[in-house]
Amino acid sequence: MTDNVFPGSRKPPTMDTVQEEQPGEPLTQYVQRVIARMRAFDRRHPLLWDLHLTGFWLTAAVIDYAGDGWRNVTRNPATPEWLVLTLNLGFAVPLLWRRTHPRTILLATTPLALTNAWTGATLQAALLQLLVIHHTALRRPLRTLPWAIPLCLTPVIVTAIRHPRGSADDDIVPQLLSLLLAAVLGIALRTRRDYTAALEDRARRLETERDQQARLATAAERARIAREMHDIIGHNLSVITGLADGGRYAAAKSPARAAQALDAIATASRQALTELRRLLDVLRDEDPPPPEPTRTPQPTLTDLDHLIEGVRRAGLPVHTVTHGTPPVLPPGRQLTVYRVVQEALTNALKHAGPNATAAITLSYDAKGAVTVTVTDTGHGGTPADAGSGRGLPGMRERTALYGGTLEAGPRPHPDRGWRVRLHLPEEVPQ
Repeated sequence: MTDNVFPGSRKPPTMDTVQEEQPGEPLTQYVQRVIARMRAFDRRHPLLWDLHLTGFWLTAAVIDYAGDGWRNVTRNPATPEWLVLTLNLGFAVPLLWRRTHPRTILLATTPLALTNAWTGATLQAALLQLLVIHHTALRRPLRTLPWAIPLCLTPVIVTAIRHPRGSADDDIVPQLLSLLLAAVLGIALRTRRDYTAALEDRARRLETERDQQARLATAAERARIAREMHDIIGHNLSVITGLADGGRYAAAKSPARAAQALDAIATASRQALTELRRLLDVLRDEDPPPPEPTRTPQPTLTDLDHLIEGVRRAGLPVHTVTHGTPPVLPPGRQLTVYRVVQEALTNALKHAGPNATAAITLSYDAKGAVTVTVTDTGHGGTPADAGSGRGLPGMRERTALYGGTLEAGPRPHPDRGWRVRLHLPEEVPQ
């Protein structure tokens, strides 16, 4: 994606807005904009639009009656004028409810249409039933049409029988084609409306899914940054605390040892600051990035010696045993091993207590499997962050990424202390 869209940043696209955004001929774009505005006005003020349309046809009906225009098409000039006026009004007024109750309007105007046909008045206002048929096809179930069209065609047949003018085909066929055309137009508009609604719903669902994916990606990135921050700050501060305590006790008896502790504290602090800067650089929104940025690689298995040496300087003796030859592991698997060892040693520094020692056993398989066991001889208490913090959960999340297993808990009786065991199986080729 070229842009980031978050929930609430904009409204879901509609067909009207999509049509406005698509390139096309100026005249086509103008017509589309006019139609979109008319539809929007109709949605906001449906009654006002219905009043205008009904008023137009009502005015036309009154003019047809007052100007004797109906006499030009009637087949019975002797039709009473009061009946002509009544029929004209009866066909025009119900149009006000044509959209909400088209079937009711059709049934209500059918007696008027039969009267119009039986008396031979044949008023042009009867053609307004075509508009009712159109809205029936547009807004009501299509099973209504098989009886609605014959119902409207019945008065035409009555006229052809009682007041023939030429052959019956001249009266019936044009009216039948007009009814079918009105129904087809209604079905076409209905199909387009349903298709447009489906596209808008799909656009909304796609945008919702995109926003959800963005939120999931954000949450995953936050979890990753939180794990890195915990590993960096927790470990280095534990080392610094241990060195500071040792330097304080050594200051009175051995100033040289105190100076070494201060040097180690400075080194650990610089390392923590360097890693923090590298991590926080990811969060910057500076664009473009600075030229030739300095990049510090993630820790690997070769950095374990430096990690263990720092823990030893902090006052926790660490004994290491390696079985097998370290294979060439992907950087992600190496980082997982490093972070688990770092977290286990950090917890030992925090919770093992005085006079505790730690042991690390690294077992490498020729096919790429790795097993790491970290134990300490402390009092065996549960780390403070085992339930609510990010230490052990972070280790388990890292392990699960590579299909491994992680066991963490007190050592079995009678041994004292805590044990963390990591196993990463051999990597399956994709």
